[in-house]
Formats: sequence, C-alpha cells, structure tokens
Amino acid sequence: MQLASLATVDSTKAEMSMSSGNAAQRPRFVGGEGYAPLTEASVSAFLATHRTAAEHLGGTPADWSVREVGDGNLNLVYIVKGPAQGLVVKQALPYVRLVGESWPLPLDRAYFEWHALKLQAGAAPRQVPQLHGFDERRAALIMELLEPHVILRKGLIAGTRYPKLAMDTARFAAATLFTTSDFGSPADLKKERLALFSQNGALCKITEDLVFTDPYRVAELNRWTSPQLDQVAAEFRADAPLKVAVQELKWAFMSRSEALLHGDLHTGSIMVTPDDTRIIDPEFAFFGPIGFDPGAFMANLLLAYFAQPGQATAGDDRQAYRAWILDTLEAFWNGFEDAFLDRWRNDAGGDAFVPALFSDVAGAAEIEAFRRRCLSAVLVDAAGFAGAKMARRILGLAHVEDLESIADPDRRAACERKALCMARDLMVSRARIGSAATIRSWAESIAADEAAGR
Repeated sequence: MQLASLATVDSTKAEMSMSSGNAAQRPRFVGGEGYAPLTEASVSAFLATHRTAAEHLGGTPADWSVREVGDGNLNLVYIVKGPAQGLVVKQALPYVRLVGESWPLPLDRAYFEWHALKLQAGAAPRQVPQLHGFDERRAALIMELLEPHVILRKGLIAGTRYPKLAMDTARFAAATLFTTSDFGSPADLKKERLALFSQNGALCKITEDLVFTDPYRVAELNRWTSPQLDQVAAEFRADAPLKVAVQELKWAFMSRSEALLHGDLHTGSIMVTPDDTRIIDPEFAFFGPIGFDPGAFMANLLLAYFAQPGQATAGDDRQAYRAWILDTLEAFWNGFEDAFLDRWRNDAGGDAFVPALFSDVAGAAEIEAFRRRCLSAVLVDAAGFAGAKMARRILGLAHVEDLESIADPDRRAACERKALCMARDLMVSRARIGSAATIRSWAESIAADEAAGR
C-alpha cells in the first residue's frame, strides 16, 4: 500500500460542538505536549496520578507489578496488578506497531475507542470491559483486567469449546448494531454520533486499503506463504469478477452508514471463559454496513475451521472440533438474526419504519416480511465481508495465528488454499446464500475436496 496515503491526523483539532448532551464532544487534543509512550518502568507512576485507578489497585506504586502483553498490530497493552485488584492500560502509539514509525497513525483513535466502549456498554451491559479512565494527553485507556479470560483465537487454536460464545457474541452484535441504527436511534442522535465517528478516518483507511484493495494488487506490504501460494496470489490479482465483487463490498463499507460498528470484530478482539464473553478493542469504530461486524466474526471462525488440519495431532484429528466451529457459526448467525428482529419488534425507537404506521393487521404482516428480507440482505453482506476478511489475512499484511502457527509451510499453504477458495466463493457468489447453513455447506464441501484449491 502507499504509506504516504495515511497522513497523520492533526491531534490539536478544534473541539466539535454537539447539540445533544448524549453525544460525545471532540477533545481539544489527544496526545500532544507531554505525550510519550509508556514503559513498564513508567506505568505505575502514570496510574498513581489517577486516583480511582490507584485505589482500585490498592497499596502504593511500589506494590504494583507491570507486564507488557500487547501482541496486536497497533498499541501498547500493560497488565498492572496491585494488592487489591488488577487493571489494563492500553496506550495508542503514533504509528502502526506492526510496521514502525514509517507508518504514522493519529493518537485520537484512543478517544474513539473510549466512546465506542461507552456506547457498547450502554447497549450490551457486561459484554465489554469496565472503564476506569481515559487520559487524553497520554492517549491511554484504563480498563478492567479480564481474568481468567483468554483471547478467543488462542482458545480456538488449543481446541477449547466455549458453550456461550455464539449467543453472547450474537447478542452483543445485535444490541450494538440495532441501538445505533435508524431503527433504534432517533435521527438527530444518530447524526451526531455519525459526525463524531466519521472523524476516525485514518483507521477506516486502513480497512479500505488492507482488506478491500491491497490483496488484489501488487502492494509493498503484502505477504503470503511463498512460493506455495505465489500462483494463487497472482490469480487473485488477475480475477476480474472477484475484483468487482470486492470493490462492491468496499463501496458499501465506504458509503452505507447504517450503524456504529465495532469495526474489527475478530477472534483476537474477544476474550472468553466457558461462562463469559467480552468484546474488546473497538478502536476501528465507525458507522458502516450492519453486515460488516457479523461478517468479520464469521470470517475468523472460518479461518479457524480451515486451520484445524494444521493443528491436528496423532491423538486428535480435530474433526469433531471443526464441526463445533461450524455449529458455532450457524448458532451465531441464527442468534444474531433472532436478537436483532426481537429488538426491532419491541424496541424500535428510531425514526425509520415508525411502528405506529404498521399497527393494523395488514401493516404488521408487511413490516414483519420486510424485517426478514432486511436480515436476509444483511446475511448476504456479511458473507461477502467475511470473504474479504479471510483473503486479507492470507494475502495481505496482517495474518492470523491460527494459520501462522502451523510450522510446516506446505501444510499451512494447504489450509490457506482452501480458506482462499471459500473466501472467493463468499465474495463472488454471496447472492446465493440464503442461510448460515449454506455457508456451512460450502465450507464442508471445500474441506472435503482435496482438489478444491483452485
């Protein structure tokens, strides 16, 4: 990609006035004078200046332990433990951590994450970390330490089952997407929120380039398992129907401001135990197509599904676990659809499809039919976005541990070829998808066909 296209956003933009007390205001600055990356040596002194955080930890800074655990692409993440409890400090860096200072990023993405978390907590209580503070100068969020939770991606690699995962994630997505849409929010409030999150443009640009464009052209930061996938990568760059399909999806991403998205709802942004599911890291939050978040989650389940042969051992061929992953995908979509429809029927507080217009018998039947058509269209969108998300994790810059942890490159490439076959089908043939069962059937067919790596 062209690094010059991601210019640093001025961190001293003027505060944006909002007419509603419910809408967040733009900070006078995020970062700026006094900003410096935190270190394990400086985090305790930083938290000591935040009274509520210090009281939460207990004791004195000398009693606190600090460990940097960030394994993502963008930020610093510290776990801090005191005599009483623990906290997480997440700090934005002024560049992409995965690449380095040659790729600058605005620090105010931490501000958008802070406000996204607050909105999500209002829509889906207890499904995001509790917030303990936000330091604008340091572009740092102070949040609940989730223990004994693990990152879902690591659990999927280990072959662990999470009974509540599908429904918890479905309810979170339905709640956050419905309540911030025109079905759930008054028009003036939605417009104010849209104006705020539309300023998170640098992170939208990352998605626009890395997900929808770079895997289909020669780009400086692309990488894949080479030479095993060289031919497949070239075929993707030459595939005209595929390129039209992915650009249609990009156009939808750029133009359809339907609801506030998490923006990066993958299995690395979900922390789990068998009994609890929490969604983290919404720094890519913006208003976009409702199908984008469900598609991102399903994409990562499918990547985990196709990676399982590479995780198999002599004592566990992972076949039963692969079936569980697809069970989870189906249960997630069906749960999302049911939860979204339930809210639309019972909590429609928005200015689109005003309930009073459909209070008679004929109107009730017609609006219910429309709701179901709408969710069918969302599924088609979600399938397409899932395909784009899968392809970028194999042919683009940022890959996933599910596949990268497969040490044998031939074995890894065999898994990746099938995932890319699925990705293409989801994008090019998404209009044929009538249910999550269709997605499952396609995945099973590709997995069973050793000749499917086209």
